[in-house]
Amino acid sequence: MSQKDGFGSGFLLGTIVGGVVGGVLGTVLASRWENSAEDETISDSVAETKRSKRRQMRSAASEDIEMESARRSLEDKIAQLNATIDEVRDQLGSVNGTSPKKPENSLSQDS
Repeated sequence: MSQKDGFGSGFLLGTIVGGVVGGVLGTVLASRWENSAEDETISDSVAETKRSKRRQMRSAASEDIEMESARRSLEDKIAQLNATIDEVRDQLGSVNGTSPKKPENSLSQDS
C-alpha cells in the first residue's frame, strides 16, 4: 500500500516539474526561432537594399547617358529649326520687298 501512496505524490511532482521544464524549454526555443527568423528577415532586407542601391546606381548612370543623348539631340533640332526660320525669314523678306535684315527692336518703332 505504501507504493500506491508514493506513486500519486511522485506523479503529481513529476507533472509539475515536467510542465515547468517543458514551458521553459519551449519559451527558449521559441525565442531562438523568432530571433533567427528576424535575423533572416533583416539579412534579406539588407541584401535587398544593397541590390536596390546597385540597381539605382546603374539606372542613374544609364539615365545620365540617356539625358545627355536627349540633350544633344534637342540642341541639334533647335539648330535646324533656327536655320529653317532664318531661311523662311529671308524668303519672306524678299517676297514682301523689305530688306532681309530687320532691326530687332521693330516693336519700339510702333509706339
